[in-house]
Amino acid sequence: MTAAPPPASPAPATPPERQGTLLLLVRHGETPTTGRVLPGRAQGLHLSARGRDQAYRVAERLAGLRVDGIYSSPLERTCETAEPTAARAGLEVNEDAGLIECDFGEWTGAALAELAGMPQWQTVQRSPSTFRFPNGESFTEMQARIVESLEVLRTAHAGGVVVCFSHADPIKAAVAHALGTPLDLFQRIVISPASVSAISYVDGQGPAVLMVNSTSEPLSGLRVP
Repeated sequence: MTAAPPPASPAPATPPERQGTLLLLVRHGETPTTGRVLPGRAQGLHLSARGRDQAYRVAERLAGLRVDGIYSSPLERTCETAEPTAARAGLEVNEDAGLIECDFGEWTGAALAELAGMPQWQTVQRSPSTFRFPNGESFTEMQARIVESLEVLRTAHAGGVVVCFSHADPIKAAVAHALGTPLDLFQRIVISPASVSAISYVDGQGPAVLMVNSTSEPLSGLRVP
């Protein structure tokens, strides 16, 4: 009589997919001077009516995500952009100085049309890693600042979703760092008002840039179930 074959070993269990930390970088909505002036860290600049609409639209787009933390540059225009998202998520807006706009020093408040005619503007566009704003911050310092802040936030909310409201140049610099793009090429990245850029972090791996400058579609699909 033939012996029965031994029972088959159970198939090894498939390890669950590791849940990464998702950072969403949101540029503030439009202000009355967007596209015309370099406002920098000037106080008292608020969202325009269109900017307020954009802020509510950001909150709607984020509605499908369980947000664990909301952080904002201390400037009025970013805090105002964050408020609808915080209200919908039932969270407070935490101000984080690391997310603030670049310090443009003596260029703060200057008209962009005037700056574009200056020889230094070509350095800003083509060799930003070598430029420091007069009596202000360098792009290298700005990038190091926001990258450090994002590292702190992702560590504090490991496995969660963090929404950070900031400004065009810091977000461009953060995205460039995550992509491994040299700072001298970061001006090629476009960050529009109220746009969302997404960076995912999984322990043991480098950052993964999931989205840049998104202004329309819902964002719930970014999160790993």
